Amino acid sequence: MDLTVVAYVIYLLVSVGLTVWVARTLSRNGRIFLGDVLHGNEKLADAVNHLLVVGFYLVNLGFVALYLNQDGGVADPRGVFEAVSTKLGVVLLVLGALHLGNVFVLNKIRRRGVMEREQVPPVPPQGWVAPSAKA
Repeated sequence: MDLTVVAYVIYLLVSVGLTVWVARTLSRNGRIFLGDVLHGNEKLADAVNHLLVVGFYLVNLGFVALYLNQDGGVADPRGVFEAVSTKLGVVLLVLGALHLGNVFVLNKIRRRGVMEREQVPPVPPQGWVAPSAKA
């Protein structure tokens, strides 16, 4: 069997496995964060969480598939490890960048919501003051 094919198979198995693991972890732990961002609206938090996970899968698996192509052939077992580690390193960096981007955007939304909540008076107005008559 060609060593380039072996490198492809290892790369795909590890990349897809990492993608599934990261997506499940982000989904499970991100739901709590989304609940806070969306002011406790659980149905909306679940829907947004699901949409984010689907988008994460599409972007990351698309990148893994596009990045599969090997420029040159793999000649020896050392080349297999070098090719796979380089490709996995790039995939992990992209995963991290996507995650940080999502957290940054959601944190911005969360901060805006916190600021809006703090601007609401703690008690509703109890009456009106008549305008003063100016002479």
